[in-house]
Amino acid sequence: MSVAKVIEISASSKTSVEDAVKTGLRKVAETVQGIQGAWINETKVETDAQGNVLEWRINMRVTFVVQ
Repeated sequence: MSVAKVIEISASSKTSVEDAVKTGLRKVAETVQGIQGAWINETKVETDAQGNVLEWRINMRVTFVVQ
């Protein structure tokens, strides 16, 4: 039997949503072992006055097996 835990994190990137996800997962992996997956539950962008994207922001839930 195994037990999983879900944590919610926020991450950002000036490049892309994909980079924000990778950045967030790398940071979580520094202190959490057994990551099984993640799902994005919110995506936001910061823009300038002309509508250009300055930064991608995501909130995601990360699932990992409790040791």
